Amino acid sequence: MSVSSPPRSLRIGSRKSQLALVQTYWVQAELSKHHPHRQFEVETMSTQGDKILDVALAKIGDKGLFTKELEVGMLDRSIDLAVHSLKDLPTNLPEGLILGCVTERVNPADALVVNSQNQDYQLDTLPEGAVVGTSSLRRLAQLRYHYPHLTFKDVRGNVNTRLAKLDAGEYDAIILAVAGLERLGLGDRVHQVIPAEISLHAVGQGALGIECRDADPEVLEVLKVLEHAPSRDRCYAERAFLRELEGGCQVPIGVNTAIEDGILTLTGMVASLDGKRLIKDSVSGDPSHGEVLGRDLAHKVREAGAGEILAQIFAEVGR
Repeated sequence: MSVSSPPRSLRIGSRKSQLALVQTYWVQAELSKHHPHRQFEVETMSTQGDKILDVALAKIGDKGLFTKELEVGMLDRSIDLAVHSLKDLPTNLPEGLILGCVTERVNPADALVVNSQNQDYQLDTLPEGAVVGTSSLRRLAQLRYHYPHLTFKDVRGNVNTRLAKLDAGEYDAIILAVAGLERLGLGDRVHQVIPAEISLHAVGQGALGIECRDADPEVLEVLKVLEHAPSRDRCYAERAFLRELEGGCQVPIGVNTAIEDGILTLTGMVASLDGKRLIKDSVSGDPSHGEVLGRDLAHKVREAGAGEILAQIFAEVGR
């Protein structure tokens, strides 16, 4: 009687940051639980975004800052799949690669995190001139729009590095993703969950995107156990909105999605860098038509003035 050979071992690529590893090891554990006879190995890599820490992200100007090295690894077959924070994954992937899976989304909101001297304040009560740290143009533009009396300062580094700078007094507050803090076991640092009316979140924020080769049906089949259809439909709509506006992660574009009673509602906004102009609108429809909804909303906001704002930003920041 012939003995069948064990299924091939799969190599999972990850950035070396603490948050990336927490997310990757979670994926590894979930896949191992559902596929107990298959081996899953983790391979770590440093990306350009991890190496350049003294320059504002917007000035580096590369939409694949946190993904390119992992994508090269998949294309040269040194790894089989890569785990990303979906908000870091460009909407246009290299030829030969595909977004193979979107995991169940956790809270996608932004969070206000304060140092010990500012525990009594919320975002709308911070005193004039308070220094708020963020490296995201999306957060910066929206907060400038709502709170022009605050002072905003760039902050780089991983989550723990940013928290250390905050606690050392370099900032009165910083803005981080709720999801990242909670995944790192730092949920107690969330001082205030910022409402969507103030700060629409990044495209894909709160979800993990698993990228793989499109011509590898074995890997795509393995990943099916982690696919969460509602999260996928919401994120596909958001990514279509961003793709249609041709914006990278360093453009002030924010979104919010919800599925209620079988209807997906997508809200999107584009803001000027100085926070003086903000265009926002919504569309609703069948969740399975998320990409169409995303494109429709992009056309609506572009006609309402977002196209002019984006043209100015692309000229200032560079494409």
